[in-house]
Amino acid sequence: MAITAAVLGLGNIGRCVLRAIERVPDVTCVGVVRRQTSIGKTPYDLRGVPDFPSFDDLCEHVEKPDVVIMGLPSRLSPGAAAELLTRGFCTVDSFDIHERIVEVVGSLENKAEKGHAVAVTAAGWDPGTDSIQRALFEAMTPVGTTFTNFGRGRSMGHSTAVRSIAGVADATAITIPLGGGRHSRHVFVVLEPGYTLEQVEAAIKNDPYFAHDPLQVTAVKDSAALEMVADASHGVMMERIGASGSAANQQLRFEMRIDNPALTAQILVASARAAVRLRNLEQYGCYTLIDIPPIMLLPGDRMELLGRLV
Repeated sequence: MAITAAVLGLGNIGRCVLRAIERVPDVTCVGVVRRQTSIGKTPYDLRGVPDFPSFDDLCEHVEKPDVVIMGLPSRLSPGAAAELLTRGFCTVDSFDIHERIVEVVGSLENKAEKGHAVAVTAAGWDPGTDSIQRALFEAMTPVGTTFTNFGRGRSMGHSTAVRSIAGVADATAITIPLGGGRHSRHVFVVLEPGYTLEQVEAAIKNDPYFAHDPLQVTAVKDSAALEMVADASHGVMMERIGASGSAANQQLRFEMRIDNPALTAQILVASARAAVRLRNLEQYGCYTLIDIPPIMLLPGDRMELLGRLV
């Protein structure tokens, strides 16, 4: 099955999505939507794919895509997805504000059903593939406790959230695991003229991304200094201790160290494949990764995959 995709946004995620698409056998990118001021710039990042200032402009000049892969900040993704779903386009995003996921699924479900389309939301690594792992852990040990420990690494979602705060010229947010599923956040900011560190720190503390964790905010001189703080690496170590039937003290563990935007992009491309397959089956609606059979994420023939993976 050949799939055509468009990419909305060309930040860290969008650039990595284009690279991921280059390496899969069944997906082609027909175009990228980006800011008007960026059109024609950074040709290396575009990988030979045409760029357009709006989705309507893209649809006028190239084949209408089967699916739109979101490379937008999380707070912008639900609104953009809702508009596209209403028009009948499938969407995939890596929305990562955990406490809002149920709300977003409910909202996009309605839009997708009306547009005869499919949305896959929260399709990164957490939420996303880690969610699948947590679900499997719970199926294996129904009674127990799971701890998800992130980092140490740079959080794209948290960094983007800080950069949207008044007084912040640039920022990087580091997630530091404390154990037991607890984390602290160390945020490095470049201040805009006229703002104090105290003002910016107070605004960060009030942001939902940071409301529940210990926070340290440090001012640095410029964006070059931020590059010395962290690269794109991140990670997770997930543990569950529980019982399978009457057998207690079952200990499960999953761990990975990853390039954050590259892995997120690869999962988005796999989820785009699943979205188109679900649409072709007329199973319209909004899904997260735990809703989708894993085989739908993979290219290739079902029986061949069963023979190789089961």
